[in-house]
Amino acid sequence: MKNEIIFREAALDEALLPVLLALSVDWEREESCRGYRRNTKADLAGRRVWVARDGESIVGYLFGLMEKTEKTSTVLSSDTPYFEVEELYVRPAYRGQGIGRRLFSLAEEAMRQEGTAQCLMLSTATKNWKSILHFYLDELDMTFWNARLFKRL
Repeated sequence: MKNEIIFREAALDEALLPVLLALSVDWEREESCRGYRRNTKADLAGRRVWVARDGESIVGYLFGLMEKTEKTSTVLSSDTPYFEVEELYVRPAYRGQGIGRRLFSLAEEAMRQEGTAQCLMLSTATKNWKSILHFYLDELDMTFWNARLFKRL
């Protein structure tokens, strides 16, 4: 019998920290994201965290923090509060089940209810860029802002 996935915001405490650090090691080993490196305790300090749990196992997480824009851009004015999604990870065996979408939706709803952020933002560096753009643009209804591209010479 398959467990129901439970989603919730979680306190970043001494019990959760090693689990998130171990998941980031797994993510690094996947080599799916350009330049991704495992997290340290300092990387998680002060972050808000949402987790997806299958029984006793955490199978996905999202973390980030409140920020303010430093200068006016084509999208936001200076000093605009926003929530920066720093990481959204789902274990490979659980992908394609809507877990990432649900974690993102929980963070989005929390920001909407609190009224502290005007938007959620994130950057991504995955090698599977077509899939991730489909996820963020089509499934999460985010708006494309910019891209940094390069061509080797």
